[in-house]
Amino acid sequence: MAAAQNLNETSYILEDRASSIDSNENAFDDMKQLINEEEAGNKSSLPWASFNFINSIIGSGVIGIPYALHEAGFGFGVALLILVAYITDYSLVLMVRSGHISGKFSYQGIMEAAFGKPGYVLLGVLQFFYPFIAMVSYNVVVGDTVTKVIIRLTGIGQDSVFAKRHIIVLIATLLVTVPLCLYRKIAKLAKISFISLVCIGFILFSIFLRIGSMSEIVPSHPHSWIFFNKDVIPAIGIMAFAFMCHHNTFLIYGSMENANERRWEIVTHVSILTSLVVALLFGVAGYATFTAYSQ
Repeated sequence: MAAAQNLNETSYILEDRASSIDSNENAFDDMKQLINEEEAGNKSSLPWASFNFINSIIGSGVIGIPYALHEAGFGFGVALLILVAYITDYSLVLMVRSGHISGKFSYQGIMEAAFGKPGYVLLGVLQFFYPFIAMVSYNVVVGDTVTKVIIRLTGIGQDSVFAKRHIIVLIATLLVTVPLCLYRKIAKLAKISFISLVCIGFILFSIFLRIGSMSEIVPSHPHSWIFFNKDVIPAIGIMAFAFMCHHNTFLIYGSMENANERRWEIVTHVSILTSLVVALLFGVAGYATFTAYSQ
């Protein structure tokens, strides 16, 4: 009797979940009929979706990779970076798969499906603070680097308006950050993401170009190339921050043409692999330049 009751409950749960998924898919079909041709053309192809995803991964976090290699030890740090990339790849695929199972195609939706209303509220709070902190970090990077570049290239004095850190941060925010944040559809940012990746390639080229000349300035250290170091936990935190992109998962997925799990896996694998290569190049080049003095 108890077995029959459990069977009925299990059947009810499975039927309820199936009906939820079916209704969600039907809702998507209805939405597609309501979308006009102009909006349908705003979907991004696999390459452009990959550019958007890579750009959401590669940010200010890669600047800390040389220091992470110093903290964990060069050899162990490289292995740890590969492991973090693999875990990130698996978790991104798992998120979209969970979305299909639960019928919820948003980060908040799958959190609510798994943990109820408390999970939904907690994620909402975290999703506010993480982008806020990320934007602050971008302003810190702009303020620390652009002012020095302007002074070096133009020869202006420290008293100039364009040598003031807060002025540069304000200009960059108003002319670059705010306009990019005003796009309603993330697919529109694909070309901007491609330009960003080209700039990252230029930065990498510049770093490798300067390794030889900088080695004459940076003093040698007996523990520069040790395999393992004791400060592994801080290194994991830095690497995890560098690969933090989960909040954009369903935004990218929703912007894809003919989105499905298989196409999402392709975008995820390509994006994570490319980001791993870039992070490794940044880390190795930066660490080879400053070795044990990396900060």
